[in-house]
Amino acid sequence: MKFIPNSPLKKQMLKEISLSSIDELFLDIPKSIQINHLDLPDGKSQMETEKHLRILANKNKDCNELLLFTGGGIKPHYIPAVVKSITSRSEFFTAYTPYQSEASQGFLKAMFEYQSMIASITGMDIANCSLYDGATAIGEAALMATRITKKKTFLIPSNLSSEKKSVLMNYGQGADLTIKEFTYDKKTGCINIKNLEKIIDEQCSAVYLEIPNVFGILEKNIDTIETLVHNNNSLLIIGIDPLALGVIQSPGDLGADIVIGEGRNLGNPMDFGGSSLGLFACKSKYIRQMPGRLIGLTHDADENEAFCMTLQTREQHIRRGRATSNICTNEGLCSLAAVSYLSLLGANGLQKLSEENFEKGQYLKEQIIKIDGFSEVFNGIHFNEFVIQSEKNVKEINKKLLKSNIQGGFLLESWFPSLKNTFLFGVTENHTKEDINRFIKVIKGVSNV
Repeated sequence: MKFIPNSPLKKQMLKEISLSSIDELFLDIPKSIQINHLDLPDGKSQMETEKHLRILANKNKDCNELLLFTGGGIKPHYIPAVVKSITSRSEFFTAYTPYQSEASQGFLKAMFEYQSMIASITGMDIANCSLYDGATAIGEAALMATRITKKKTFLIPSNLSSEKKSVLMNYGQGADLTIKEFTYDKKTGCINIKNLEKIIDEQCSAVYLEIPNVFGILEKNIDTIETLVHNNNSLLIIGIDPLALGVIQSPGDLGADIVIGEGRNLGNPMDFGGSSLGLFACKSKYIRQMPGRLIGLTHDADENEAFCMTLQTREQHIRRGRATSNICTNEGLCSLAAVSYLSLLGANGLQKLSEENFEKGQYLKEQIIKIDGFSEVFNGIHFNEFVIQSEKNVKEINKKLLKSNIQGGFLLESWFPSLKNTFLFGVTENHTKEDINRFIKVIKGVSNV
């Protein structure tokens, strides 16, 4: 098809549909709402545009220039070269599963292996081959719990990030869900079980909790919570950081009915917060209510091993009334990165990686609280994120840190107004002991000014 120049082509197309100008295509739009002019700058040539974009790009600093110690979300994890090599192959380089899916046996096998690995590390019976991200996975889990229990109240901890709450509220609005919050213990940062006991009732479809939670704390007394929830005929939904599963008990062993999580740290880059990976697993008895796709292993007419789309309860494929979700894009490339990453790590590798993240988190926290004016907010056990309070202005400290090419902690007051002058710090396997010691030296200096 000709695009440049396309003036003759436009005339030919207009003649074909018996019109004299493009404006006639918009005659149905009332003139009162038509826009005759947009207040935009003059166009630039390709060369000028590239130069302008380079100027903008040079204002950014990547993780090779900045030391990042920000918790509360995406952190810089190491991605082995083999993961990038596999995901960039032309056979895989698409986020979509082909609609004639059986023609793509290699990709389907990768998704089958992905499902198997996610089910294994979460301790669940079955996993789908991904959702958009961790936040939308919470929304999908809430809707799924409602379908299963026929109840309309969904309980979440008050120490849940505002972004996740916002996504959940949007999911629940159309389904007329009632979202209620239970509090957390101000000393430990863990769930306040007594408050949960007060608000859970017969209308509760499910209780959601995170391990580790938003403060980086590993929840305790899960057995008590599990008993309380299931005695109420409600479901237990657990959100996880998959990298923590090498050192903590699996959600399946803890009694979870549904497990969700953010899988970006499984071999996927930060990408300015872009394309992500939603983990989703559940007990086998709830499989028909699970959103997303499920790949199965079968045999073809010649008894050769084959993979196929076993379940896809999307309204495009079945009656709308029986659809569980309108989830469209399968984050296939992100799932492929995750299965490549987990395959490379293996069980022992995942355990060592989890231990490294845990140990570096402990070391960083211990070094920070030795500095005058800094103190630990919660006394619960944390993984690789933790909350620190400062006697000085945290915004000013972060500004001074940036001058030394260090990104400080996330300012928790933006999510929780009561937590004034607090940082949420995060560390990963990418941080060396030298990196941490350098950070401690700098923050000690800027906080004493």
